[in-house]
Amino acid sequence: MGGDTSLNNSNLTRFMITLTMESLDIPPSSVFFILIIAIMTYCLILFFQSMILVTIAVKRDLQKPMYILLFNLSICDIMGATAFYPQLAGSVLSQNREISYAACALQGILLHLYGNGSLLFLTVMAYDRYIAICKPLRYHNLMTQGTLVKLIFMVWSIDVVIIGSTFILTISKEICRTNIVDMYCNNPSLMKLSCEDTSVINYYGLFTIALIQGSSILIVSLSYIKILITCLSTKQTQSISKAMQTCGTHLIVFLSFEINTFLLLISHRLDAVSPHLRRAFGVSIVIFPPILNPLIYGLKTREIRQAIFKFLQRKISFI
Repeated sequence: MGGDTSLNNSNLTRFMITLTMESLDIPPSSVFFILIIAIMTYCLILFFQSMILVTIAVKRDLQKPMYILLFNLSICDIMGATAFYPQLAGSVLSQNREISYAACALQGILLHLYGNGSLLFLTVMAYDRYIAICKPLRYHNLMTQGTLVKLIFMVWSIDVVIIGSTFILTISKEICRTNIVDMYCNNPSLMKLSCEDTSVINYYGLFTIALIQGSSILIVSLSYIKILITCLSTKQTQSISKAMQTCGTHLIVFLSFEINTFLLLISHRLDAVSPHLRRAFGVSIVIFPPILNPLIYGLKTREIRQAIFKFLQRKISFI
């Protein structure tokens, strides 16, 4: 199929159309090495994230709001990695960058659910830290199990509604191209397949990005300003140290994710950005957060670190 040929766009046949993603430009001599790197990275992500999930699920003293939210963040990370790495490994192994429209749309939906969901859960985690540090005496009354369930349900609902509505608008447009101008499928690359006017989808996408990003940055910023004021006004050194430890871990994860997201959004909105740079920014968002998040939380959070070490020691002694 050519890149600009007219295509049959009935609802049934569209999902059978074969698309071609951007070439990986891997020399034949490097195929095996890249394949091993991709498989090892995915396996490491699954291992690290599974350790976090199992540790939180098994250890009763870790079943607190902050760790339950971290549990959901790990689910988002696994979703993003699973949407990206198996397809990439398959492309490298077969040296074929073709993908069906249905598989491409599914990959895009999962990757956007991962990105949007991660940001929302990091925002709720900042709010949880604000209540724990600034209103410690009211924490158990404000952050009840019912409140936590409502917050988690709200995050997943917002995530599914926003991403679902965005992709419904994109998929409803007729397409006349088959080239995906990216390393993986996402909403911007699917929009570029259409020869129709996509300005409404573009404006809606910008509105949702501004809404989610703006709200998240505002909530996290206000939470940390309040936390900083509380820490400076209290005389308890031990409380300040513990607060800064848990907040520092969350802040590192949030900032690293936001920097990745900002660079990726800029690379898609500015035509002057090099395709190679855009490719690097695109890949970084599905490589670094899923690997770094469990490492940062596992190493920086004493309760999780101790629980993981005890769990591994039991397994080793059993063997």
